[in-house]
Amino acid sequence: MKILVVGGGGREHAIAWRLAQDEARHEIFCAPGNAGTAAIATNVAVGAEDVDGVAKWARENNPDLVVVGPEAPLVKGLVDRLLSLGIPTFGPVAAGARMEGSKRFAKEVMDAAGVPTGKAETFTDAAKAKAALPDYGLPVVIKADGLAAGKGVIVAETKEQAESAIDDMLVGNKFGAAGAEVLVEEFLHGEECSILAMVDGERAVLLPSSQDHKRIFDGDKGPNTGGMGAYSPAPVVTEDKLPLIKEKIIMPVVRELKRRGVTYRGILYAGLMVNDENSNPYGPLAKSGSTVNVVEFNARFGDPETEAVLPRLGGDFATALLHAATGRLADEDIVVKPEVGATVIVASGGYPGSYEKGKAISGLADVKDAVVFHCGTKSDGGEVLTSGGRVLSVTGLGATLREAVDKAYAGVSKISFDKMFYRRDIAHRAFERQ
Repeated sequence: MKILVVGGGGREHAIAWRLAQDEARHEIFCAPGNAGTAAIATNVAVGAEDVDGVAKWARENNPDLVVVGPEAPLVKGLVDRLLSLGIPTFGPVAAGARMEGSKRFAKEVMDAAGVPTGKAETFTDAAKAKAALPDYGLPVVIKADGLAAGKGVIVAETKEQAESAIDDMLVGNKFGAAGAEVLVEEFLHGEECSILAMVDGERAVLLPSSQDHKRIFDGDKGPNTGGMGAYSPAPVVTEDKLPLIKEKIIMPVVRELKRRGVTYRGILYAGLMVNDENSNPYGPLAKSGSTVNVVEFNARFGDPETEAVLPRLGGDFATALLHAATGRLADEDIVVKPEVGATVIVASGGYPGSYEKGKAISGLADVKDAVVFHCGTKSDGGEVLTSGGRVLSVTGLGATLREAVDKAYAGVSKISFDKMFYRRDIAHRAFERQ
């Protein structure tokens, strides 16, 4: 197949890499791609959010399949445009991408579908949002309604922190239009995990579970980031919970969107909070009374979860994507290998705040027993340079989680660039459980 992958981060590199593992030899293009995708695909000088540019390339090159990685082009209607050209595209139309593009909309859909989630209210007035805080107790979650590059969620431990977050969004315009509305939301106790469901509009197949590490520092300290690492599977998602997640969370949303006239095709990502009511080490159950609650929905492959999950998939990945995009998905399209995956993000010093770009990266060729996915890199005169906050995603595979994590960190140890930073405790929750 001739396949275009839209995006230029670690997630898109992982998608292109996994497509290149198929037995069939695909012709793979990435728009815009990065220094890593250039080794396995043809990079196209078109930005991921350039809907007109991507549509023009697709019209001229007629790919058999387009896979849209990032959320922004999904929300902007790239899939709608490509479908109007008759090009099979993996990803939801703009109306479906609102599950990520608007947290208020996602809550409305969840409430209508009876999906367990935390209590929340939406506000455009800072004073009214602050007046509602006593109803939620502490900690409390303040969320920007729109897309904020993974940084629009504040877990406030004090009233002052909550009020400051509300002012930043509604008064200070910190996130622009994305923060023009804010959600004040119940804090969910438990252990967070991710489920990526492949959806074809009628059916869903769950991919292996994973757990992301959002905070910048070891021990889950510091501000939220786009993700500092991940591993798959997540032990907190026991086998008995998978039917519950599919039948009580994923499928009700697919059916509710269908009722609203939206045929959802692509990845429906459920960020979940699991609270075991038997041992209950996490605190009280949510207002919903469920032990598994939805923290958020995303409309695409997670990052860095994708880098930990996709290397665990066997079978023909391109066929699975095409079947989902064209309403023909079957359980047998997803083949899961027994190996465990662990991913460590290598970031620029200063991330998620300000950071320098253009740092030369050395040691990439010395990584032998792990896979390096490029998140924020560019090629310049034969050198690979940093071009983002999250620079590389190093994934190890092993028979056990310990082996996978050790391989990932062994790979990281070969890499070097000025002010390089990474967490050293990826998968610590799983090891604590053991």
